[in-house]
Amino acid sequence: MPTQPPKLIAINHDDYAAAFVGQTADGRQFFLTTPFEPAIRGKAGEEFVALYLFDKKGALVEAKIESFGSRDAMDEAARQAFHKKLLSEIGPVKYQRISVAPFSVDKFGTTFGLVLRTPEDEEDDWAVEAQPGNYMAFFEPWDSGDYDT
Repeated sequence: MPTQPPKLIAINHDDYAAAFVGQTADGRQFFLTTPFEPAIRGKAGEEFVALYLFDKKGALVEAKIESFGSRDAMDEAARQAFHKKLLSEIGPVKYQRISVAPFSVDKFGTTFGLVLRTPEDEEDDWAVEAQPGNYMAFFEPWDSGDYDT
């Protein structure tokens, strides 16, 4: 029997994919990340920077996403500068665990967010994947804060 989809998932702050998660001075939660379209099947791929802002209860209130082109062609200094700019725009932050609702937004013809993955059959479980790139995957228990890469 498949599990139930989560209302909220926890993300623990760490030194890897969740290095930029936490809370702003006004109590909003944030996730600043670098999703990507992989370079496969003859496609060059695409690199992004995304800032997701959530209210205190974990609902998405804003998504700022910028494309930096393929990994081979992107201006890494420009990407780092944009990342730094987004972080400075949200003011002082405290890096810590967050609890947010799954969501998806479409931009650049791509789905971004913490996207629900529906079970394909009775043996499968619900999952939440950081998209594009599926670089973080969350499973029950939803409040563990842990993810697979």
